Amino acid sequence: MQYNETVTLGVTGASGSGYFLSLLQSMVDANVKVYLILSEAAQIVLKTEVNEDWPTDIESLNEFLVERFDAKKDQITALTSKDWFSPVASGSSAPKKMVVCPCSCGTLASIAQGLSNNLIERAADVVFKERGQLIVMPRETPFSTLHLKNMLTLSELGATVMPLAPGFYHQPTTIEELHEFMVARVMDHLQIKHQASKRWCE
Repeated sequence: MQYNETVTLGVTGASGSGYFLSLLQSMVDANVKVYLILSEAAQIVLKTEVNEDWPTDIESLNEFLVERFDAKKDQITALTSKDWFSPVASGSSAPKKMVVCPCSCGTLASIAQGLSNNLIERAADVVFKERGQLIVMPRETPFSTLHLKNMLTLSELGATVMPLAPGFYHQPTTIEELHEFMVARVMDHLQIKHQASKRWCE
């Protein structure tokens, strides 16, 4: 199967499950192949925020994702945080583009320091060393000085720091439209055509 793009999508335990659900759907709709790394904390937040209880074993989860997002059979590949032999962990096979949405400030700090304690952190490290594109989407308020220093470090390393802070000039009337606003920004930065929120001048 030929896909328009391949992207690694890391999901951490920060608040904002609706953002990643909308982003993943938009990627599927745009014929993007996605390597999905869902942390254990992200599973808990997902259940808390949108009342979705996803399977925990990988085989069942992959089958569930096909149905949940109306995806092609191999379009979404779910990975555990310990899948060290997966493509995203190797510079020779990892996608050149990665998004962490939402990104906890703990994960942000670990990526900034190159710790690679789990697959999300390792995948981000691989993107850096291969001179790829990394977008991190923190959802926290207020940001501490330490958070801001870590964001500056990532920005200086070439990452795009895109806090989950939707605009309102498009006069949203639903939470979904706020999600779509941020999804559109991500897809634009990834240079992937999409049908998410329109730009303000359109």
